Amino acid sequence: MALRDAVMAALLEGEASGYDLAKAFDASVANFWTATPQQLYRELERMRGEGLIAARVVRQDRRPDKRVFSLTETGREAVRAYVAEPVGRPTAIRDELLVKVQCADVGDLGAVRAAIAERRERAEAKLSRYERLRSRMLAGRTEDEYVAEAERIGPYLTLLRGTAFERETLTWCDIALRRLGERMSPAGGRD
Repeated sequence: MALRDAVMAALLEGEASGYDLAKAFDASVANFWTATPQQLYRELERMRGEGLIAARVVRQDRRPDKRVFSLTETGREAVRAYVAEPVGRPTAIRDELLVKVQCADVGDLGAVRAAIAERRERAEAKLSRYERLRSRMLAGRTEDEYVAEAERIGPYLTLLRGTAFERETLTWCDIALRRLGERMSPAGGRD
């Protein structure tokens, strides 16, 4: 998957500015794809040049004008073609924290624990955002009602995956912190 595919997926929700897309990436698309604002803006220009998206200027009072982007028919065709492609191999985990954990026995266990605690805080914050987003999506409906009534189900399903990922991260962090704490205690044999 390329960044452009994730951008087109985000634009299925409707017209958006680069700023709106960056926020969407941070709030909802982040549960399956991340990008810096700079990467996002470069990709938007590339996609516009390829005819996948259109841009228009929205005049604003008391604020600078902004450009908003929308999928063109060519972009929608590209999304349909992308969805029809076979899925590649599952994403491999590439996580610097896990490399540090792998090396923990020859390093500073306290520093590794601090890094895990920081990851745990981030996971809690993301999970909280995802739960607020889920609540807004459901808007008082049950999940079954939402699925029956919603125009699109994809954003909800990816949100569920992101939520499950962050919950599992919290579980792993708790286990890792406990085990490293035991290892650091005098009874664990390490200082």
